[in-house]
Amino acid sequence: MEIESVVRKYIADNLLLGETDGLGATQSLLGSGIIDSTGVLDLVMFLEKTFGIEVLDEDMVPENLDSISNIARFVERKSQSLRAGSEVMERQADANTRA
Repeated sequence: MEIESVVRKYIADNLLLGETDGLGATQSLLGSGIIDSTGVLDLVMFLEKTFGIEVLDEDMVPENLDSISNIARFVERKSQSLRAGSEVMERQADANTRA
């Protein structure tokens, strides 16, 4: 399941009582009153657990978390960063075992 679908389902199940009709991918979750500051913290915990990412304090800005599409792009960026970091660590470990 793609990131946007997983996030939409979480929002529907936990914030909208199962209804996402009319919820646009770019609609502001904060501006629409769908989520508040406590809800953002719950969302962050969900993202960390579900996608295996770490959301830093400086990541908790509207550009990352205020719409379904922003959240999906943010998770993808964080996931790519993790994969890139893992590849670097693997190459370093390989180099160390060869030395």
